[in-house]
Amino acid sequence: MIDLHMHSTFSDGELIPSEVVSRALFAGYTHLAITDHVDPSNVENVVERMVHVCSQLRGKVRAQVYPGVEITHVPPRLIAPLAAIARERGAKVILMHGETIVEPVPKGTNLAAIRAKVNILAHPGLLSEEEATLARKNGVLLEITARKGHSLTNGHVARMAMKTGARLVYNTDSHSPGDFTPWEAALQIIRGSGLTEKDAARMQANARELVER
Repeated sequence: MIDLHMHSTFSDGELIPSEVVSRALFAGYTHLAITDHVDPSNVENVVERMVHVCSQLRGKVRAQVYPGVEITHVPPRLIAPLAAIARERGAKVILMHGETIVEPVPKGTNLAAIRAKVNILAHPGLLSEEEATLARKNGVLLEITARKGHSLTNGHVARMAMKTGARLVYNTDSHSPGDFTPWEAALQIIRGSGLTEKDAARMQANARELVER
């Protein structure tokens, strides 16, 4: 299983990075990205520390571990510059904390993130058809999430993706030990959003393509 959205003590996760990896391995993950929350105050530090951690783990654990970030709650005009800094410092996976309906994310975040060509728009809430269409054109993956609260709009995100041809990815947005989902549990969440097992396999292929290109 591939999961490209999870958090450690580098932001608001409960586990140090090594335990994030250990819990993910136990749940059957083969590829994972640790994507802690960043803004202008910490992006360089978080990316550099995570790049170091991932380099130390490479070849020593039974999974591929990638450094990433989740740009979070910043003014939309800062998204593109922050994504550029994260990439320059070595982040492999760039997520944007999308316009979830359960947090006061700034309006225009989804559109700015898609225009900046982040890799994944996380929990994008009630994104519009126009935003989903642009995500398809710009190669931005839309997230189906296991995260409580954020997952309330999974069905809407799935419908927009099916209507526009935007590509999807499944992530857990893990913060705590109980958040890591084995594949059987992931399938239930994906099917609950109105998608099929074939769609689930395609989502995993999308994630694999992102980290292996």
